[in-house]
Amino acid sequence: MNRPTCESSMLASARSFLFVPASRPERFAKALACGADVVIIDLEDAVAPDFKADACAQLLLGFKQMSSSERKRVMVRINATTTPWCGNDLAQLQTLIPLGLSAVMVPKAESAAGLAQVASSLGPNCALLPQVETLAGLDAVNEIANAPQVLRLVFGNIDFQADLGLRCDADELELLPVRLALVMASRRAGLPAPVDGVTLATQDSARLQADVARSRRGGLTGKLCIHPAQVAEVNAAFSPSAAEVTWAKRIVAGFETSAGAVFLLDGHMIDAPVVLLAQSTLTLARKISDASLDQHA
Repeated sequence: MNRPTCESSMLASARSFLFVPASRPERFAKALACGADVVIIDLEDAVAPDFKADACAQLLLGFKQMSSSERKRVMVRINATTTPWCGNDLAQLQTLIPLGLSAVMVPKAESAAGLAQVASSLGPNCALLPQVETLAGLDAVNEIANAPQVLRLVFGNIDFQADLGLRCDADELELLPVRLALVMASRRAGLPAPVDGVTLATQDSARLQADVARSRRGGLTGKLCIHPAQVAEVNAAFSPSAAEVTWAKRIVAGFETSAGAVFLLDGHMIDAPVVLLAQSTLTLARKISDASLDQHA
C-alpha cells in the first residue's frame, strides 16, 4: 500500500486546518500568517459554480508566489469526483505538484475507486485526505481509509447532517457514533487520528472549546477551521499542556526505574497502558514542537 511520507508527515500531526476560498487570493498570505498548521485553499463549497474556473487560475498564480516553506503548509480541496469541475481541478493541480503541493482534500469521498482516480491523476507524491460527508462515505469508510495515498480521514459534519436529514443541537450527540467510526477505521488502517469538522459559530469561544474537547475525548486530533479567530484555540486544545507533558515524563521515568513493573505515582497505579498514553503524549508534543520550528525556519 502506497502511504505518503516526508512532506506530508507534518499533515499527520497537524491540529488546525484553516479554509480560505481559492477565489480570494488576497487572503492566502493572511491565512498562512495566522498560525494555522495547514491552510486549505478551497475550490469546492467556498466558490460559486460560475467562478470555479477563475478560482482555479487564481490558486495557481497564488501558489507560485508562495515561499517553499509556505507551500509545505498548503493543501487544496478540489471539487468532488462526481462533479463536472473535478477534471479541470486535477489537470491544473498537476502543475503544482512539482512546485511543492503535497496534499489534496477530496470532498464527498464515497469509494476507493474515486480516490484512485485522484491519485492516478496527481501522482504518487500527493497525499489524499478524503472527507467522509455522506452515508455512502460512512458505509465505505474502511475501504476509503485503506485506499492508496490516503494520509488521514476528515469528517464533514455539516454535510453529513444534511445527507441524513439530521437536526443536531450544538452538542451533535447524534454524530458521536460517526466520529468513533472514523477513529476506528483510521486505527484499523494504521492512519493518524482523523480531523474533525467545523464549528459554524466563529465568534463563540465557549462553543469552540466544547467542540474541541469533545473531539479530543473521542480520539480525533485535528479540526477544520472556517475563521482565523478559531485557530489559536484549536491549536492550544489539541496540544499537550505543560502539566500533561510533565506528568507524562514522570510516568515514563518511573516506568524505567521500576524495570517495567507496575508502580505507584502520587497515589495512582501506573501500568503498561498508562505508560503507552504517556509516551504518546510526549511523541505528540515533540512532533508539534518540530513542526513549529520548521514553520518558522
